[in-house]
Order: sequence, then C-alpha cells, then structure tokens
Amino acid sequence: MYRLQSLAARSLIAGALDQCSPLTLTSLTGVRHKSQGPSVEKCGQMRFITAEAKASAGRLEGKLREKTLTLDTLNPQVKAVEYAVRGPIVIKAGEIERYLEEGGTKPFSEVIKANIGDAHAMGQQPITFLRQVVALCTFPELMDSPSFPEDAKWRARRILQGCGGHSLGSYSASPGVECIRKDIAAYIEQRDEGVPSDWENIYLTTGASDGIMTILRLLVSGKDSSRTGVMIPIPQYPLYSAAISEMDAVQVNYYLDEDNCWALDINELYRAYQAAKLHCQPRVICIINPGNPTGQVQSKKCIEEVLHFAYEENLFVMSDEVYQDNVYTPDCQFHSFKKVLYEMGPEYFNSVELASFHSTSKGYTGECGFRGGYMEVINMDPEVKAQMVKLLSVRLCPPLAGQAAMDVIVNPPQPDEHSYKQFRQEKSSVLGALADKAKLTEQILNAVPGIKCNPVQGAMYAFPRIFIPPKAVEEAKALGMQPDMFYCLRLLEETGICVVPGSGFGQKDGTYHFRMTILPSIEKLKVLLGKVRDFHIRFLKEYSALE
Repeated sequence: MYRLQSLAARSLIAGALDQCSPLTLTSLTGVRHKSQGPSVEKCGQMRFITAEAKASAGRLEGKLREKTLTLDTLNPQVKAVEYAVRGPIVIKAGEIERYLEEGGTKPFSEVIKANIGDAHAMGQQPITFLRQVVALCTFPELMDSPSFPEDAKWRARRILQGCGGHSLGSYSASPGVECIRKDIAAYIEQRDEGVPSDWENIYLTTGASDGIMTILRLLVSGKDSSRTGVMIPIPQYPLYSAAISEMDAVQVNYYLDEDNCWALDINELYRAYQAAKLHCQPRVICIINPGNPTGQVQSKKCIEEVLHFAYEENLFVMSDEVYQDNVYTPDCQFHSFKKVLYEMGPEYFNSVELASFHSTSKGYTGECGFRGGYMEVINMDPEVKAQMVKLLSVRLCPPLAGQAAMDVIVNPPQPDEHSYKQFRQEKSSVLGALADKAKLTEQILNAVPGIKCNPVQGAMYAFPRIFIPPKAVEEAKALGMQPDMFYCLRLLEETGICVVPGSGFGQKDGTYHFRMTILPSIEKLKVLLGKVRDFHIRFLKEYSALE
C-alpha cells in the first residue's frame, strides 16, 4: 500500500513538473539543481499561487481584487431588516461592559441588561425536572443513577425510543419526534378542555420564531399591488417587521389602544385593512397574546371579534401564544385562539386557517437556549401542507434537545408521580415572583412624573410611555436619532440600565416609550427602577430648564 501511495505521489509531481520543464527541484527535494529554465516557485505561481502571494502581488501592482459581496451587491431586503431587541443600544451596552471589565470607571459598577426576555441570564433557576429529563436523554448512562427519579427516567426512555438509534444525537423526522408530537396534541386537548387536536397537525420548530418564519414564507407572494400584506399589532415584536422586510412583503400596522390597556379595537382592524387594500393584498393577521412588548391579555370577546374579522376577510391567522403561562392579573385569563374558534361553531372552526405557536423560551421554564418550540396548523390546504413539509425538510429537523425540553413542558409530572411536589413548588415560585415584579414595576413607574405604565397583565415586559421635553426632542433630531433612542442612550450611559426604545417596536407618532423586562430579581429590579426614576427626574429638569 505504501509503495502504491509513493508511486502515485511521484506521478502527481511528475505531471506538475512536465508543465514547466526545465526547472529546479529545490521546493520538492530541498536540493538546488542547475537549470536554464524558471524555478519551480515561479512556474508554480501560474497554477498553484497562494491567496497570500496573489494579494501581495496585487498590492505591488496597485490592483486588489474587488469584493464580490459589498453593500451595493448585498440583498437589499437584508439591509432593510432591523431588530431593535439586539440593536445599536445593546451593542453600546456591550462596549460599556468591556470598558468596565478593563478597569474603566463609570457612575455605576455594572450594566443591567433589561432589553431581552432571557430568564436564566437574569438569574432564574432551571426547573429541576426538565433538566433531569434532558440530561438523561443526553447521557443515558445516568439511567442507572439513584439521583434521578423514576418518572424522569420513564420520560427520557420514551423520548429516546422515538429517536434514531435511541440517541438524541440523531436526526428526527422533519416535523419532529412522533411521540413528542403526540404529547403536544394531548396537552392542547387538555389545555383547551377537550377541543380535538390531531398530532399530525403539530410541527416541532427551532423556537417559535422558526415556525413564524416558515408560515410567512408560505404566505408571501405577488408584486406591486398584489404583494402580500401582513397585518401586525403596533407595538409589535420586531421579529415580525424584520421578517416582513426580509421577504419583501408589505407591513400593515394596526394600533393597539394604549388608553385602554393596549386592547385590540376591532374598528382599528377594519381601518388598517381597508387602507392597506389600496396598495397591497392583505392575506394574514398576526396576534401576540399575551402581548410583547405591551403585556396585555386579550379578552375572549376580543378574540372572537378578530376571528370573525379573519373569517369575513379571508385572512390566515397567526397566533403567537408563547406567553400563555405568563398571566398575572387575577381578572385576566389566557384563551387560545383555537379554543375560541372551536366554540364559535363548525362554520368557523372548519374553515379559518390558523397557525398557533408555543416555545420553551418563556412561560415558567425560560429555557431560551434549547431553542425548542412547536406550531399547530389547522385548516391548511393539503397541497400547501405538502409544500410546507418540503420546506421544513430543507432544515432537516429542529434540535433534539429542544424537542425533549418541549416534551417536558407539555408532559410535566402528574399528581401521583414522585417529582410532582417539587415541580409544582418551582413552577409556582417562578410565576408568583413574576406576578409580584409585574405589580412592582407598574407601581414604581407610575409614581414617576412624566411616566405612565399600563398594568403588566402578562408576558415579561413593561412598555411605559415617557414624556420627552421638546428641547430634548430637538437635540435628538439634530443628532439624527429618534427621541426615545436618545433618551435610552442617555439612560444607559448615566446609569448602566439597558432598555429598548419604543421606536424599535412601533408606536403612534408623537408618543415615546421604552420596553424593559421584569425578569431581574426583586432586589435588582428595585435598583433598576430606582435608577430609572432618578434619571427621568434629572432628564426632565435638565431639558425643562432650557425651555
């Protein structure tokens, strides 16, 4: 074998040398042989020149190769994408963090990132049972350990039996592991008090955002006045506006009623729809319930009106329900769009196309990093469904660890199981603390002159309205930025508090807001809110004095 490899190598070398004989063999043998011809190095440049040598030669000649991909050749839809939650203010926060780590001094000792709903990053502890099941799935050798309860082992074995090679390292079917899809369908039936759910309508996704993007890709089509219009709430979660820009669809804004606790007004839906029809074809309406960034929980009556509107105008409904476990106000209740649709009767339930989304990232688990999620899709045309499955197959499958985590959320310990007591205690503790923090945030912010905060009924955020004096508005515009961005940058630089300006989510002209998460611990949240209060009062005094 070695002799054959040696002969093959000689043959390859000989073939290369034949291209430029006579030559020297310095680079091949290390011995310089006299010759009248060019050196191997020079001859080889014609065929085997390195990128480094080429760049060097180009510099000498003053001719560098032009980039294939530049801002001029970049897909214009990519340039149009904006995502405020991880935008410029977050980049600035990172720069300040690094400055502090390197020994720099500021009026504060740390940056508090209240810009994103990342529960574990804010100190929330994982739910023990979920981590036990995922650990067992990842490292089955732990099945022999007495440290793990039998109900966790039973679930892990069942999940692994549904995986290729009984391993979480295998691919699953593109829609997800079958037993997990069946568990999700059973969960939905229980949640919706008997409304039927077909497991073949369940698709596991890489977080809820993956499912949302998939459905939008199916819906977006057309050119000019026939382009797809996507109705989204304002304020909205920036995933929607970013996806609409990337797909070159038309964003159709309908405004939530801030004076009525961010309620959805059906008359506003009709206004937005009729105005949009003049320049596009509205085909889909998106609802976020409970709301992000506004924290409202839609009433059953409101949901009925939305579904009736979608039925009348032949719209596809996308219901983002990732915060369905996060309801804090006693007189509010989560109602799934699917359940309300069912209760409206077969005429509605068998015709309105609906995709609803859930995730491991929110709720009481806060497992953002697993990127687990699912969507349930009903009343989709069978031929379109086949195209959707094709689209899902392109990305092979969602992460198996995320699928396992999603299974635990829909199939938690039951009252007769060993882990139930601890699970219930941990779940209640997380949700109870969030309810307390929601109330605390509302109370402290509403006590500050020039800030008005609606009740945080659900989700994980407050979206207070802030008064910005005219002189501050003028200064912001002179700097080429939105007034609330100017405000939030000043807040960050003076206090270390990182929040997201309301302009990144959308807001009515002439109003200004910021979004902050309520996830920090009670102690840190009090510090955060105290700093916001003191800053806002200083800000008002500074710019009011200039009036």
